[in-house]
Amino acid sequence: MKFCWTTLHVNNMEESFDFYTRIVGLEVDSRLKPNESYEIVFLGSQDTKIELICDSKNEKKEYGKDISIGFEVRSLDDTIQILREESIEIVEGPVQPNPKTRFIIALDPNGMRIQFVERSL
Repeated sequence: MKFCWTTLHVNNMEESFDFYTRIVGLEVDSRLKPNESYEIVFLGSQDTKIELICDSKNEKKEYGKDISIGFEVRSLDDTIQILREESIEIVEGPVQPNPKTRFIIALDPNGMRIQFVERSL
């Protein structure tokens, strides 16, 4: 069995698309709009993708505080600076659970907890 993707139902596709492409740095794999109110975007260049789905006819989505998605970054300090410049709130961290790992948690435009993790060798 192979893990393929994580689906996020989002409130605003353009805000979410901007966050995951410009801030997180994911590449667009595919983008489809089967009808006027429904859009699907797959992001990521590796085997595992993030699928964003926006259905403007549905109610606003809210995510729980106990779920997060993690992305590895080269420099946590650079990532913190970018998030601050973009007025994206860091809700936790930096945390260093061991000598080789540091992370922060920020919120995406929908309130999903996103971990940015720096690992040293």
